[in-house]
Amino acid sequence: MSRLFAIGDVHGCLRKLEALLAMIDWRPEEDTLLFIGDYVDRGDESAGVIDQVINLRLFSDRIVCLMGNHEKLFLDYLEGRNVRLFLMNGGGSTLDSYGGQGAAIPKSHREFLASLLPYYETESHIFVHAGLRDGVALAEQDPKDLFWIRDEFITSEYDHGKPVVFGHTPLPRPLVRPNKIGIDTGAVFGGTLTCLELPAMKFHSV
Repeated sequence: MSRLFAIGDVHGCLRKLEALLAMIDWRPEEDTLLFIGDYVDRGDESAGVIDQVINLRLFSDRIVCLMGNHEKLFLDYLEGRNVRLFLMNGGGSTLDSYGGQGAAIPKSHREFLASLLPYYETESHIFVHAGLRDGVALAEQDPKDLFWIRDEFITSEYDHGKPVVFGHTPLPRPLVRPNKIGIDTGAVFGGTLTCLELPAMKFHSV
């Protein structure tokens, strides 16, 4: 049976990502590996994290990469928009990982950022970075909510038809509710980096 491994917010924590990938029994030819977004900012090795994910894509076409709010901010910054907001949200550490402000961002990294998906859906689950707005069809969700929503989604008991797997909001341990599963466990804040294995509903963390 094929499996899906969903990895929470990495935020430049390359060593934790490498340790987590070594821990899980991911079969590139059979299993799906999904990243919930927020590869960059705050941690020391954002460029290295993107390199790692790009390299993984060379070995498997079963890798799903979602966009987080921090990638959206990074894209905005690269286009000359919301520069202050990017820097206020940990963007300085991302720029440092590329050699400092003004350093060139590799074309492959820009293409990676532009390729990120707003959400992903399987027969059994919906995957999104931040969450969903109640009562709005998945295809009609506002991208701002997909990347930024927080309390309105987390406190809601609304049934979107399938459990929603999300990151964005750091928690001390995975959040498991009938309608949602939170997998951001604050890796960059001294917590763990978490991976959810489906359909086993098993959590791996480092």
